[in-house]
Amino acid sequence: MNELTMRPDRLERLRKICLALPDATEKIAWGDPTWRVRDKIFAMAKGNYPGGRPSVWMKGRAGTQEALLALDPDSFFVPPYVGHKGWIGVWMDRPRIKWSMLEDLIAESHGLVGPKPKRRAATAAR
Repeated sequence: MNELTMRPDRLERLRKICLALPDATEKIAWGDPTWRVRDKIFAMAKGNYPGGRPSVWMKGRAGTQEALLALDPDSFFVPPYVGHKGWIGVWMDRPRIKWSMLEDLIAESHGLVGPKPKRRAATAAR
């Protein structure tokens, strides 16, 4: 695993948020912690290299990335590689983290990446 640049207490809180979601697991990929549901990534800690800036990336609904960047461009960013697909980056080295918002964003990402609810038999029979 890469040397972590995120404060240990923040990584632990992030880990607890992610692993509290249904069927969530943690796996090291590219030297960084990632959180998955059915082996699909819904959140990942990044910036873990010398001089790197700690962050977490998660998938967002259409329009969420743009709204967050307009709301607080010092806290949110478009991450490389996946940003063009609507993923959201959150800087984890800010003096204050908006934990309740981050928890909501991670839960939303989990829902977007995770298995879709099955239709009820009655609905499918129509």
